[in-house]
Amino acid sequence: MEEHSYHFFSPDELSQLSRMENADRANEYLYRVLDIGQYMLQCGGEVSRVEDSIRRLCIAFGAERADVFTITSSIVVTIYAQSFGAVTQTRRITGSAYDLHRLEQLNQLSRRICAQRLSLEETEAALREIVATPQYSFGVQLLTYALISSSFSLFFGGSWLDAAASGVIGVGLKCLDRVIRRTEASAFLSALLCSCLGGLLAGLAVHFHLGDNVDMISIGNIMLLIPGIALTNSLRDMFSGNTISGLMRFIEAILLALTIAFGFALAASLL
Repeated sequence: MEEHSYHFFSPDELSQLSRMENADRANEYLYRVLDIGQYMLQCGGEVSRVEDSIRRLCIAFGAERADVFTITSSIVVTIYAQSFGAVTQTRRITGSAYDLHRLEQLNQLSRRICAQRLSLEETEAALREIVATPQYSFGVQLLTYALISSSFSLFFGGSWLDAAASGVIGVGLKCLDRVIRRTEASAFLSALLCSCLGGLLAGLAVHFHLGDNVDMISIGNIMLLIPGIALTNSLRDMFSGNTISGLMRFIEAILLALTIAFGFALAASLL
């Protein structure tokens, strides 16, 4: 007769296996939660919003405790539950593409997960749908840049000729910014090159009588580059108690503004 050997697990071993399986599942949930937090941060969400959303999502997915630490470039989350122990994940955040519409969609998804207790599969499907949502077409973005540049040029006292020149230059700056972003260059390099090009084109427009005032043309283009959302979020972060993140964003916004000023000053000196 053929002999069979069986391995019987003790209750402690079975409990340990179940704990490991639950920990693996918790890691999968936490990974998706960090995806949501990453997209929110990159879309322009303030740190306090990201931390609160991640904490609520972790609790909704079954964690008994969730500790979240977020700065502009990193998210660290540790969750704990008796069924799986402590699980920690870190996410490095690079780049940003402000999109307030997508941020609102992510907020709605977070509320839906907390209210309806969505499964991991349902969460992944909803997140894929949000990420796949098309943004404004490049043509619409060019039109928006032209309108913003022209409007601010008129607002600050420029002539209609200045506004037209500023609008055309704004379209050129958007094209340059798109090319630079494809190379994954830093925001500072993009701001420097765009501000230099904007200043040079403004001076050439006046030189060839396509505009009346370099300052009025340039100010419309400057408003395209000013990091207004980053500066506003930095102040909100500091007022909500996230001093480190707020100061980091504030310093980054100030350095970016100085880079823009230097670019326009460099173009003016060349002309």
